[in-house]
Amino acid sequence: MVKGFLSLRGAEFVEKNVSNDLEGRAELMAMGYESTPVTVIGANRIEGFDADLIDKAMAESGESLP
Repeated sequence: MVKGFLSLRGAEFVEKNVSNDLEGRAELMAMGYESTPVTVIGANRIEGFDADLIDKAMAESGESLP
């Protein structure tokens, strides 16, 4: 859901599949999370899917919204 939402917003993103990316999984766990999705936008970390928080974080980071 997050991937589709970001695509609709025209945002560039890096997807990390922690099922088969051991480095990505270690990074996730180092941030204190054990499940996905976790969206990192600037200094913001958003657990789960929250459209309002994603839009707010994108605005704070200077990402343009349509």
